Amino acid sequence: MNKQEVAAAAHQLLGLAALEVTPLGGDAHRVDLAGGGRVVIKGHGRPDAVRAEAASLVWLAGAGTVPVPKLRAQNARWLVTDLVPTGAPGPMAAENLGRGLALMHAAGAQSFGSPPEGGPAEASIGSALMLNLPAETWPAFYAQYRIEPYLAICVDRNLIGPAQAKIFRRVIEGIDDLAGEPEPPARLHGDLWNGNVLWGADGCAWLIDPAAHGGHRETDLAMLRLFGCPHLDHVLGAYNDEAPLMDGWKIRVPLHQIFPLLVHAVLFGGAYAEQAVRAAQDSLRG
Repeated sequence: MNKQEVAAAAHQLLGLAALEVTPLGGDAHRVDLAGGGRVVIKGHGRPDAVRAEAASLVWLAGAGTVPVPKLRAQNARWLVTDLVPTGAPGPMAAENLGRGLALMHAAGAQSFGSPPEGGPAEASIGSALMLNLPAETWPAFYAQYRIEPYLAICVDRNLIGPAQAKIFRRVIEGIDDLAGEPEPPARLHGDLWNGNVLWGADGCAWLIDPAAHGGHRETDLAMLRLFGCPHLDHVLGAYNDEAPLMDGWKIRVPLHQIFPLLVHAVLFGGAYAEQAVRAAQDSLRG
């Protein structure tokens, strides 16, 4: 998509002229509007991807905990949100993020795998398809919809060989024992790597680009650890004070990291496949 398309989308959806369009990376652009406002406009290749992200923003905002950008408009291709002015990360903002995540997760979901209200089953994580379909337990959901689809793609592309695939099969077969004590479905951001935590000029940490669904709260936290997050110890400490994590959660971090690593292998190639194999091996050792 080019700047002219983004400017046309701003006029179509908001009725305002775009004075300047600035790429923010990926499919997002900052748009300076006539009259002084600023928004972020994202383009998606699939209408369901727009619906999924829009529903995710509304669902997470409904928890009233960690702030998310306000949804301004959408159509089959474009999604418009308010622009959040950025600042620098700090320990207090990180602690507030940890407490907010704990409360957001506690707001719950209808079931493991359930999409946000009004969201489609065929969602996206990055540019990869992600299915949100209900399951009775988290292990069943995680195995069927978060490991198996991406493992199959990696095997088909020869990113993961037959011997390595057997390691994942052992994880899937033993996931009931590996998953720890059952917990209720949590309201997840779903793609909570550091790039989707925006440290605002207002001193708050904001969540952007959600792929929300009902899942296990440890998944969001494991993804923060996987790709690095400023002041992560403050985030996790405040989270644990607000809603103590179950015994053994640190041992289960690699299990929850298998999913994002397989997705990254599908999107970006073999180095992430090697990391996913190590995560699977570490899950079995735990």
